[in-house]
Amino acid sequence: MDLIVVLDTNAYSDWRRSGRWHANIAIADRVVLPSIVLGELLHGFGKGGRAAENIAKLDDFLSQPQVEIATLTRRSAELYGNFLDQLQNQGTPIPTNDIWISAIAHELRGELATRDAHFEHLPQVRLARELR
Repeated sequence: MDLIVVLDTNAYSDWRRSGRWHANIAIADRVVLPSIVLGELLHGFGKGGRAAENIAKLDDFLSQPQVEIATLTRRSAELYGNFLDQLQNQGTPIPTNDIWISAIAHELRGELATRDAHFEHLPQVRLARELR
């Protein structure tokens, strides 16, 4: 079974800044960047003073053979709806984009690399344990 690591926005940023998640990325058969994360990253880059440099680094990362962008499917939309219902019933809301990211990670049977604890409100989403 392939090891699929799905990166949340903060996991990609942490990896670039400090090397956090490097071991997970290095051993993964597939590294997935949800299109939602791509949008969040590009938005953040546009607000900073090093947009061109950050975009070039992102493009280099995306060109690696094990790295792919995941787009939304009908299945991820169904999961989003189910997760939103679950979170509302639990009284544990999380940001909308993170529900979409959770849906993609679950659909792909990947491990979600993130430092956001609120993903724990969706126990069916596998969270990556940082390897060192």
